[in-house]
Amino acid sequence: MKIGLFFGTYNPIHVGHLIIANHLAEHSDLDQIWLVVTPQSPHKTKQSLLDNHQRLELVFRATKDYPKLAPSAIEFNLPQPNYTVRTLAYLEEKHPENQFALIMGEDNLRSLPKWKNAEVIMGNYPIYVYPRKMNPSSSSASFSSETVTYIDAPIIEVSSTFIRQQIKDGKNIKALLPMAVWNYIDEMNFYK
Repeated sequence: MKIGLFFGTYNPIHVGHLIIANHLAEHSDLDQIWLVVTPQSPHKTKQSLLDNHQRLELVFRATKDYPKLAPSAIEFNLPQPNYTVRTLAYLEEKHPENQFALIMGEDNLRSLPKWKNAEVIMGNYPIYVYPRKMNPSSSSASFSSETVTYIDAPIIEVSSTFIRQQIKDGKNIKALLPMAVWNYIDEMNFYK
């Protein structure tokens, strides 16, 4: 199977994540999309993150009605901070029958050359890139790599940061979250 790895803190997962993941599941050669819940990004602080298992539960609830989407806690037991190249090596060792690909936004693709062992990632794994609205100063020519596929997916302008702030401010943001995710966040009083 060809599996797309869609990494994120998912703090919380929202409709934008689902739209992109489902678009790739239905309109690419990927057989499954694993939404990999990242315990701690080397580029982000951990202080605003919900517990790993709470975020995994949110992803589980969000994806349960999508047969080609699956939550993944693969990074929970890897040394922290973890790097994508280590996760890929671990997955290849544990699942040699599968081919793995990365899914990332256009903004992350621009920073990819700065990642740990970026040349290993770029040389050995297909990368599926979804569009992001970028300000003109950050736009540049297309990334030059034979492994990069640009996906004509909808541009989604919803962020987990915005959602957390809106919940804290007492705003109704139900439309931005799958109902099962909203219900769990509300029940647990997250982000308030």
